Amino acid sequence: MSGSPGRPAVPAGGGALLVVGDVVTDVVARHRGPLAPGTDTVAAIRRVPGGAGANVACWAARAGGTEVRLFGRVGADSADWHERELAVHGVRPLLVVDDMAPTGTVICLVDGEAGGERTFLTDSGASLRLGPGDWSGALLDGVARLHLSGYLLFSGSGRALVAAALAAARARGVPVSLDPASAGFLAGLGAERFLSLVGGVDVLLPSRDEACLLTGLPDPADAAAALSRDIPVVVVTLGARGALLARSGEVCARVPAVAATARDTTGAGDAFTGAFLAALLAGADAPEAVRQGCRAGARAVEVVGGRPPRPTEGGQPAASCASASG
Repeated sequence: MSGSPGRPAVPAGGGALLVVGDVVTDVVARHRGPLAPGTDTVAAIRRVPGGAGANVACWAARAGGTEVRLFGRVGADSADWHERELAVHGVRPLLVVDDMAPTGTVICLVDGEAGGERTFLTDSGASLRLGPGDWSGALLDGVARLHLSGYLLFSGSGRALVAAALAAARARGVPVSLDPASAGFLAGLGAERFLSLVGGVDVLLPSRDEACLLTGLPDPADAAAALSRDIPVVVVTLGARGALLARSGEVCARVPAVAATARDTTGAGDAFTGAFLAALLAGADAPEAVRQGCRAGARAVEVVGGRPPRPTEGGQPAASCASASG
């Protein structure tokens, strides 16, 4: 469904996951070995739908068992395409269409000889313009969990939207999760400022680098424990080393990674987050949700781009450690 520069319509439903975040177009260039400055480097190049928020929503929908909605802002240039691509994965798109700014674009440079390691060149485009004027409390109707992409915190309008969404979720008793999204952007924002902006979040899902950056601690287990003194549930993803679950100042679960042959690590963290949240909504305890996240992350690195395979390509349309409700 097409949105407008105002507030999009909200579909009826109950017990849904609402993801608020970025929808972008990824241009994925897979090359082998170092880039050759000043001349040509052979690469396989694809244009695919992406965006951390949109990817999380698609992986959550792939897990099944819950309605998933995605609220974001795109340019009129590609709004219809992004709506179709979200819908094909079972996500209900709630997209504000921007007539002034194009959809964001990310150039993903993926080294096929370095385990699919990637470098991003990011133009956030219309997603940077998502703000509190686009928000409506009705977006939380029928929502059981709210997830916020950390990319929202890297613009003034996005920070204002996060504050509005957090306040609305608290008023309704809806638990909120957030992933920091980008170690590079996080370093620019500053750890202290970031942590002040996410007060009230129930679940924080940083990568190893992000957790260490937020705490100044070199060991991710120490970082996870430290963060969990202020945030009820902290899950730190470690790539090929799995993930850590921390609560109340202690690491209470260490979950190993699932073996995979990496082609492209783009979106692996988004896949983890989507599957983790879907598992919680399906009634899993936190350690099992982390295991589900690790399985999805392993699947994600075996495909090119940040989304699950399309259904036609084999996809599917003080508290205890076991609680992640905060």
